[in-house]
Amino acid sequence: METTPPQLPNSTTEADGSAVVRVLGYNVRSLRDDTDALARVISACAPDLVLVQEAPRFFRWRKKLARLARAADLVMLSGGGTAAGPALLCSLRATVERTEDVLLPLTPGLHRRGLATAVVRFGGARLGVVSCHLSLQQDERHEQGGLVLDRLAGMGVEHVVVGGDINERPDGRTFRRLAADLQDCWATAPWGGEFTSTPAAPHQRIDAIFATKGVEVLGCGVPLGHPGVREDDLRAATDHLPVLAALRVPAG
Repeated sequence: METTPPQLPNSTTEADGSAVVRVLGYNVRSLRDDTDALARVISACAPDLVLVQEAPRFFRWRKKLARLARAADLVMLSGGGTAAGPALLCSLRATVERTEDVLLPLTPGLHRRGLATAVVRFGGARLGVVSCHLSLQQDERHEQGGLVLDRLAGMGVEHVVVGGDINERPDGRTFRRLAADLQDCWATAPWGGEFTSTPAAPHQRIDAIFATKGVEVLGCGVPLGHPGVREDDLRAATDHLPVLAALRVPAG
């Protein structure tokens, strides 16, 4: 976790109405670790959107998620317990059009999965947003990948970003299914670190941010060496490393 990457572009709204948006994907393990360290990592990344996996789902889950959002100078957008774990946080820069929490079909004996979704605007740019956490079971995971793509097609938005814990490496069939229809942002414009699991010994990329083809990926990866992101905080915050992307979204 040593080298310092070039600086990602800052969030901005451009003269033509397009917007540079910072998107952070992060599995937070139900906030069971050092939430102060987690909030420091999120804040240092200065995201406009945080696509959370494993948000708290049970007792006082809204209060716990709201406390994290407040500590990172963000607000809750959607998801959490009502989406079976995925959640969305956003900065006050976002204008929210709508949100929807989606529960995916339940396979008996396996965990319930869901999607946190929203449509937001930044200046003249309109963006669909989806946070997902796919199954550990291969066949169910592949089916859920198709359901994510179906959801994107039905959102009625030209430009969409999807972030999630895919529970699979890029050579897996579900990851490849998503990357066939969407841009795998790390593969498109690699920046920072590649591997997201585990913080103590990163060796695999199982978390990713994807974007529809019309979105320009300016950089994407694990924010190792990013200003304000400390290695000890990354290790203490949760059992995954985050993925940070800078995207240019065209005006509507």
